Amino acid sequence: MSYLDLIEQTRQTIGAKQEWSAINAEYAVRMQLQNRFKTGLEIAQYTADIMRRDMANYDADSSKYTQSLGCWHGFVAQQVMMSVKKHQQTTDRSYIYLSGWMVAALRSQFGPLPDQSMHEKTSVSDLIEEIYTFLKQADARELRHMFVELDEARANGGDADSIIQRIDSYETHVVPIIADIDAGFGNEEATYLLAKRMIEAGACAIQIENQVSDAKQCGHQAGKVTVPHEDFVSKINAVRYAFLELGIDNGIIVARTDSLGAGLTQKVPVSIQAGDLGSKYNDFLDTEIIEDVSELQDGDITIRANGKLTKPKRLDNGLYALKEDTGFDRVVLDCITSLEHGADLLWIETEKPNVEQIAAMVNEVRKVRPEAKLVYNNSPSFNWTLKFREQVYTEWKAEGKDVSAYPNPAEDPMALMDVAIDGTELSDAADALVRTFQADSAREAGIFHHLITLPTYHTAALSTDVLSEGYFGDLGMLAYVRDVQRQEIRKNLASVKHQDLAGSNVGDDHKEYFLGEKALLAGGAANTMNQF
Repeated sequence: MSYLDLIEQTRQTIGAKQEWSAINAEYAVRMQLQNRFKTGLEIAQYTADIMRRDMANYDADSSKYTQSLGCWHGFVAQQVMMSVKKHQQTTDRSYIYLSGWMVAALRSQFGPLPDQSMHEKTSVSDLIEEIYTFLKQADARELRHMFVELDEARANGGDADSIIQRIDSYETHVVPIIADIDAGFGNEEATYLLAKRMIEAGACAIQIENQVSDAKQCGHQAGKVTVPHEDFVSKINAVRYAFLELGIDNGIIVARTDSLGAGLTQKVPVSIQAGDLGSKYNDFLDTEIIEDVSELQDGDITIRANGKLTKPKRLDNGLYALKEDTGFDRVVLDCITSLEHGADLLWIETEKPNVEQIAAMVNEVRKVRPEAKLVYNNSPSFNWTLKFREQVYTEWKAEGKDVSAYPNPAEDPMALMDVAIDGTELSDAADALVRTFQADSAREAGIFHHLITLPTYHTAALSTDVLSEGYFGDLGMLAYVRDVQRQEIRKNLASVKHQDLAGSNVGDDHKEYFLGEKALLAGGAANTMNQF
């Protein structure tokens, strides 16, 4: 319904109540538009529809991949989407990622924690709600500016119709969130309960990984322990039940496998018949054949596999070892199994950003599930500069190109990071691959969604370091004025008018709606924000 139609409808509603005669229909409509999404479930449904549309568009054209940045606070997410909308003129194909790593490191009441699912469960759903509160507030502020323009145009005989058209076609800052539920924070029931909280807060996409919940590790650290497929499938089912219970029938489940870098499992699944998931998982166990049972010692555990009695290799901590060099095959089986049991998207955690490596695994999965596509972690844990310089060096050497001017990474792994390499042909070639990595891997390796898990952790650290160095050093106040405020003004950032961005003007509007000319306003002539 258009802006003017809404006003007329509201005017009729108000007119039916004599006691509401002081209520202004247009003001009421403005408040409705500034609060388009009344519940988290409305957001979850709206954004699920967006993601499903984007997935279909990607299937038809791989250049239509999507992107997100990980955000650890509502204000950070708000600034990301405001910047995207300002520079790209749309939020299309732009999402927010909610990283469990950043929740643990920055949002736990225990203080900074490692990425081991030790933070409070509900801090994840709380952050989803916080992010959407800030994104909705960005809408309220931007629409408020349009309403002011409209009032001024009407008062001065301007083009009010074009402003109303902009109001009617307004694009919200509310976009999909892909939210990290780690390994589910407990058993299947715990996973289901937390998934419900996350969906109710607005999440349309939940990412879950196949690690053991109580032994969860960051995907880029050692010591990862995976679970048998039946355990992981049960948690995928728990998330799906949560979506269906809440009426989000097209909610998205992202199934992540850490098998490429994981060499341990916590338990040996029971195999009911040959070829089932249990037996497939057990085939990856590192075992030795037992020829004589008298060789067994007290406490040894055996299983019968492929017609032979075997003893799995068990560590002192009770965990079982998986065969070396089976990560590729385990990833492929994990992905196929996840898709066969209701996952919508895949996440393969890798140790480096290499298109050929990712494509090799995805192509194997697509032999069985042609629709397979990835959410991929463009991780800050990768040394992107080093890895792509190594890749170029290796490729050039294989092609017979002279690389004698560059240090051999096999002899000194960090030598290619030297500043002397900057600006060289090798450096430029590596940077060109980094620049096209998203488009190349979307096309060649089935990556539908590119995210950076914790970029705003690093940007906050870097910008704070730059300011602190100057402000507490010789630059003094110039460090802030030159490197922060002046840049905000010239880049036309909304944050330079921080009172407006924080809602002061919206609050003044409400005071005028409620009290009229007697309202005590904060945005008068004495407000220093007018300097901007």
